[in-house]
Amino acid sequence: MLLLQVPLPKELSEVPAANPVIKDRNGEELVNLPRKDYFRHRPTTLEEIPKELMQATLAAEDKRFLHHGGVDYWATLRAVYDNLRFKRITSGASTITQQLVKISRPLGDRHWAKKIQEFYLARRLETRWSKDEILSTYLNRLDYGAHRQGCVEAARYFFGKPLGDLSLAEAALLAGLPQAPSRLNPFRHPEAALSRRNWILNRMETVFGYQHHLIEQAREEPLVLRNQARGNPIPHLTQRFGGGGRLTIDQKLQSLTGDILNDELARLHQAHAQHGALVVIDHSSGEVLAFHGTSDFEHQNGGQINGAVAPRSAGSSLKPFTYALAIQDLAMFPGTIISDVPTNYRTEEGLESPKNYDRRHYGPISLREALGRSLNVAAMRVLNELGGPEPLCQLLQKLGLTTIDREPRSYGLGLTIGNAEVSLLELTNAYATIARLGKHLEPRFLLNAPRTRESQVLSPEACYLIADILADNQARAGAFGVNSVLRLPFRCAVKTGTSSDFRDNWCFGFTGHYTVGVWVGNLDNRPMAGVSGVAGAGPIFRRTMLALHENREPVFLKRPQGIQSVEVDQRTGHRFLTTLDADGFYRNEELCVQSHLPPPVLSSDYDRDGKALLSEEFSEWFESKENLKRHEFAMKGAPRPVSHSPLRILTPMEGATYYLDPELPHQSPELRLVSNLESHQVEWESGSLQIRNGVVSLIVGQHDVCVRNTQTGEKARVRFMVEDL
Repeated sequence: MLLLQVPLPKELSEVPAANPVIKDRNGEELVNLPRKDYFRHRPTTLEEIPKELMQATLAAEDKRFLHHGGVDYWATLRAVYDNLRFKRITSGASTITQQLVKISRPLGDRHWAKKIQEFYLARRLETRWSKDEILSTYLNRLDYGAHRQGCVEAARYFFGKPLGDLSLAEAALLAGLPQAPSRLNPFRHPEAALSRRNWILNRMETVFGYQHHLIEQAREEPLVLRNQARGNPIPHLTQRFGGGGRLTIDQKLQSLTGDILNDELARLHQAHAQHGALVVIDHSSGEVLAFHGTSDFEHQNGGQINGAVAPRSAGSSLKPFTYALAIQDLAMFPGTIISDVPTNYRTEEGLESPKNYDRRHYGPISLREALGRSLNVAAMRVLNELGGPEPLCQLLQKLGLTTIDREPRSYGLGLTIGNAEVSLLELTNAYATIARLGKHLEPRFLLNAPRTRESQVLSPEACYLIADILADNQARAGAFGVNSVLRLPFRCAVKTGTSSDFRDNWCFGFTGHYTVGVWVGNLDNRPMAGVSGVAGAGPIFRRTMLALHENREPVFLKRPQGIQSVEVDQRTGHRFLTTLDADGFYRNEELCVQSHLPPPVLSSDYDRDGKALLSEEFSEWFESKENLKRHEFAMKGAPRPVSHSPLRILTPMEGATYYLDPELPHQSPELRLVSNLESHQVEWESGSLQIRNGVVSLIVGQHDVCVRNTQTGEKARVRFMVEDL
């Protein structure tokens, strides 16, 4: 009856709090965070605890647990005898029940009165709880060292395994740790831990009748511990989601992209590039699948700064949004001709004369090629035609770019070529909006968080046409070459950007499923050694895109119904109304919005020789050394010059080699022949190639082409090669 009067500690009925855990989208652990008391704990039931661990614990701590009533009197008498004989405490003889009472109560001084109290509480507990309940609670509350409470967390920390995967030797090692967690820590004192393990294994053979050969195998098993080098894969997200939860992050992809970042930044070390950041978005849902604020969180020079949200100079990464507005609001299309000529703009600071990356001007150039080559002058002219920076500012703000927060006038037309600061996460999501054909969603990090409401911020047609340009390898070939890192084995829209001082470079792009954004630079704002977006962020982007589609078939955006194909003169952007004929060297198939077809070709577009006529704004460029298109264009109202120079062939050049690339879009193996005379003054012939109306159809081999002046009979001849790429 006395036992019934002893109240059990209230702490026994309180389940130890589990520590917060951040998991990935598939339920895999990303980060295991400590509780406020710095312990980590995960509860379990007796059914989930393997028999080997229970028996190892009983062999180590209380071999008669199943047969006593809370107190082992034989063990107590032996302990008293040993303590008196050695005149010091050599054994406490506490049973598992007594230990459970002890670890469930607040810490305090140890004395005989407390031991007696624990004696009665253990007896009381045995009358109220089953042996299974006592053992399960005990294994859930034990301190295994390194601030790990409970056997589940101990197995995860020391072996990186769930309980069910523990071997007999591993179970015995865990069972030995609570006796002296610091002294027996296998990471620090492996010999001591193994000695204790083997002692327990021997006890298991004696107490529970384990076969001798199994015990010997366990004793010979090497100690294989969890790799402690694995760091926090989401250091910049941990504080934000420190309460735990399930993120949209994919652990495998996070690890893989982290390795890619580190590999490529090691390659860029000599170019003084220290940091990189990367974001991957599933744009159908807005879920962030991978997120790296920096490549190395422990980097002593700014590693803790979150490069994915820090404002950085945009470079050329905003140009696609300027052209998207032009297509949507000005009825432009990829074949629209833009004037890439020297231009002065009056700003608050005075006159501004933009320059292209290569310091050249290209004269009349299509929107497709202007964006593909990332020309600055053309982009600023288009933004000026839109009415200045205000429309672009408004669009970027609708796209969630919170760093675009100044008056549009303060940016000026330079906004489109990168005089504003943006963050990687927000701009990647803006590109994801293009991939969603104009539907904007906020990026999501919590898997079960409700989706934000979609808002249509750009027309589907404008977005598709921009995506088509960004996926056109030929359009960017003039700036990056036909075999740059941006050319993937599947259709993928890509745009790079580089700040004028080489402090930041970017690469953004998307397929039908994923949008990827990469930034490379220095978080201490030091410039890199001439590293452009294609050289710095580009290889990281490429490897990430290839990894994303390794096990998923790549697809591209679905073409909206409002888009149609038209045939245009690539020099004027005007639409042919008849079918393609043999005179169609400058014909090109283009995409446009069905409701805004380009104007038709008119005879007034050309001079008597079929050259496209240019307006007065091209006059300075036309007379400059930058004009390499004299065989294609003429100035309106200009008299035709009479040539007295010797007859020469300009195209093809003597000894030149031409390569046939079967993958080039909208191209046929044809070459327009050009001499220094007007086309009506000459006749062409070749013994090995077919020539019609001054256009030669190329085939592989060595060829001679001859031109004759029809007025004087003078001839010129060149020899050139044609090869497969």
